[in-house]
This record gives sequence, C-alpha cells and structure tokens, in this order.
Amino acid sequence: MEQLNRTGLEEGTIQVLLVEDDERLARLTTRYLHEHGLVVTVAATGNDALVESQRHVFDIILLDLMLPGRDGLAVCRELRGRTDVPIIMVTARGEEADRVLGLETGADDYLPKPYSSRELLARIRAQVRRARGRTGPPSQPVQTGRLVLDPRNLRATLDGKPLHLTTYEFSLLRVLAERAGRVLSREQLLDLVKGSSDEVFDRSVDVHIFRLRQKLEVDPRNPLLLKTVRGAGYMLALGGEG
Repeated sequence: MEQLNRTGLEEGTIQVLLVEDDERLARLTTRYLHEHGLVVTVAATGNDALVESQRHVFDIILLDLMLPGRDGLAVCRELRGRTDVPIIMVTARGEEADRVLGLETGADDYLPKPYSSRELLARIRAQVRRARGRTGPPSQPVQTGRLVLDPRNLRATLDGKPLHLTTYEFSLLRVLAERAGRVLSREQLLDLVKGSSDEVFDRSVDVHIFRLRQKLEVDPRNPLLLKTVRGAGYMLALGGEG
C-alpha cells in the first residue's frame, strides 16, 4: 500500500481509498488524482481495503469489482455494514446486471473500464460534495409526517429513530420528501438527484428505491410510505403516512 500526500493541504482535501489490483492502472490513477489535489491510498486486495478503511477516515472509496481473494461485491457489502462513505464501483464488467448488482450491494455509483480520468474525477467530486452537504445552498430540515431530514448534516429520522442512509439514498429521499404526494418519474429523479453531468441508467433508481424501502418500510414488499405508481414513477406518501 502507498499513500501519496502533499504539503500545505488545504481544508477540505478529498481523501480517497483506491482498491485496485492492477498496479499500472492504480499508479496512473493515483498520479492523476494527486495532480488535482486529492490524497490517495492504494489497496491491492479486498482484505487490505478493509484494514485501511478501519485505520483511516476516507471521503470516498473507489472499489474494483474483480479483486484477488475477496471480490469487490463482498468488500462493498462489508463496508456498507459499518460505514456510509460514498463508494464508486470501478470495473471492466459493464453489463447492466453487474451495475445493478453493485448498486444493490451498496455502491453509490458505477464506472465501467476503460474510463476517462476526467470523468472519474468529476464523479468523485460530485459524490464528495453530496456527502459533505455542498450540492447547493444550505437548506432547512425537511419534515413530512414521521420523516425528518436534515440536509446540513445528512441525517434522517423516522419516528425519531435514525435512518442509516448512504449519501445517494439521502439525496433521493430528500427529493421525494420535498415533493411528498407528487409522483416523480425515473427521469425526473435522475435529473433532480444526480444532475445532468453524470451518466446514469434507469434501473439505478429502482435499485436505490429498493434499498430505501428496506430501511423505511415495515414490510418492503408492501410499501406504505414509498409507493410505486405503475407506469408513472415513485411517490412518498403525503405526510409520510401509510
């Protein structure tokens, strides 16, 4: 493992954990990100990544799917069990089924190889801005019935109990809560949550809705809060009531 740092780091520097077993790609990616002011720690295996994630606090994790020993999906699942840090899955397997599986496991975003270094940097910055609550001007808490969201601290509660959400899940739920009682299509949700600069695909919304229901609903198979309107999209029940 190596950690590249620079002197005179300004406040807000992005700390990246890059999990990649291809030494050449890891070296090139690290160099590019470092040149743009990011601090990068490289782990070549899933086990190394888990160790590093416990030793240090990272702003984002770039996680290769195909790793020796424990693969990226297993690592993502374990990471998500104890941290909400944004995770971008980076892999040569770019089929939609693989992307959906990565998102279902807990990844926030998915970037297939070969990728543009500029796009990778843009996605990193977008995820970190969202995680730090800098996607827009500070806003007041959003409350709809039993659900309360605090955009400043990225905290959400249901019936006073904290919800452990990823940054993307929080952003998606916030968009729905701000428009409670209104049906939003997949396209509208993608535009409102991700912004037009990111490459997205329709099923990513379905995956994140599925994950939100696991955390919001008593019976996720029969949702009372986060409803599907067949042929139209999704809606958060007005007032957060079933």
